[in-house]
Amino acid sequence: MMSKPFLAMVTLGIAALMGYLLFWPTGVHPVAWQPQPSPGYSGPYARNERLVDVRLLPLPSGAGPEHVAQGPDGLMYTALNNGHIVRLQGDGQRLEQVADTGGRVLGFDFDRDGNIIAADAYKGLLRVTLEGKVSLITDKVSDTDAIVFADAVAVAPDGRIYFTEASHRFKPGPWGDPMAVSLAEILEQLGNGRVLVHDPATHTTEVIATGLVFANGIVLAADGRSLLVAETGRYRIWRIPMSARQLDIREPGSTARVVLDNLPAFPDNLTKGDSGRYWVGLPKARSVLADALAPWPFLRAASFRLPHFLLPVPKPYGHALAFNEQGQVLADLQDPSGRYPEVTGITEVKGTLYVHSLLAPALGVLKAAQAELPR
Repeated sequence: MMSKPFLAMVTLGIAALMGYLLFWPTGVHPVAWQPQPSPGYSGPYARNERLVDVRLLPLPSGAGPEHVAQGPDGLMYTALNNGHIVRLQGDGQRLEQVADTGGRVLGFDFDRDGNIIAADAYKGLLRVTLEGKVSLITDKVSDTDAIVFADAVAVAPDGRIYFTEASHRFKPGPWGDPMAVSLAEILEQLGNGRVLVHDPATHTTEVIATGLVFANGIVLAADGRSLLVAETGRYRIWRIPMSARQLDIREPGSTARVVLDNLPAFPDNLTKGDSGRYWVGLPKARSVLADALAPWPFLRAASFRLPHFLLPVPKPYGHALAFNEQGQVLADLQDPSGRYPEVTGITEVKGTLYVHSLLAPALGVLKAAQAELPR
C-alpha cells in the first residue's frame, strides 16, 4: 500500500502537470474556426503510387531542398537547410555551391538580370548573384513595419517582386525553426500571413493582401494580372489581384477568390508546369484530431504546451498534385510509403519533375511519363 506522503506527492505532481498543460502562458492565442470535412484520399485524390519511382539525388552538403527552379543558364538550382544555394551540373549528378545566405531560403526566383531573388526566413528578401554575392533587398515594408517571415517569391516580367510573408507575428529564431513557426501560426488561426510586392525601380514595398493563415507558395497566374497563393493553414489556394493593396481576404466582397479549396493536406510551394498546369506540394496530410479541435481554442492552446514529439503528427506520405486555374485537379501523385518525405513542391522542366522537400536528404527526380501525366 502506498503511503499518504507518496500519494500526496503524486497528486501534487498530476495537479502541477494539469496546471501547466491548461494555463502556462505560451504566447499563442488560438481562435475558433470550423474546417470542412476532409475529402481524404478519395475522388481526385484517390490513393495511388505515381510518386513511388522517384529517383533520389543525394545532397552531401546539406538537406531539405525546399524549392527548385531552373536558372537562366539552364541549370537547376535549389536551397538547402544549411543556408546554401546550390546548382546541379549538366549531368545532374554533381552539385556546386553558389552562395551561403547564413539563413534558410524557402523560396526563390530569377530576375531579368539572372540574379536569384530569395525569400530567406531569417534574413528577409535577398538578391544573390550567380557569383555568390548576397545582398539585402528589403526586410521591411516601412520603418515601423518589419517583414517577419519571408517565404516564397515570384518575379514578374516588369521586374516587380511578389512574395509571401508566412507570418507577420511569429519569427523564426525566437519561435524556433520555420517548421515550429508554421505550427504556431496554423494552431493560432489568426491570419497573420501577408502577400507583399517590392518594386526595385522605386525601392518600395507594399502590402497586397492580409489575413492568410500561413501564406506560403506563390506563382504568377497566366493572365499576368493575378497571383495564385497557397494558404497552408486553411487547406486552400487563392487567386489575388496584383493590383490589390491592403486587401483583407476575410472581408465580405473581397476581390480575392478561392481556386482550390478543402485540400486533403497542407499546401506548400506553387510552381507553373507545362500544358497550363500548376503544381502544389502537400507535405503533411490533415490531422483528424487537429480538425476536431478547430472549434476549441482552449484545447488547442493546451496541445501547444506538449513536447512536439508528443503531438499527433501524421506519418510521412508523399503527395503533390497539378491543377488548372479553374480549380480542376489534373494529376495527383502519391507515395503512401513516404519514402521521400515532406514533398513541398514539384518543378516541371522538359518532361522531368524535380521534387522538393523541406527535410529529405536528397532531391527527388521523376520522369513525367512515369507519373502518367496527361499531355
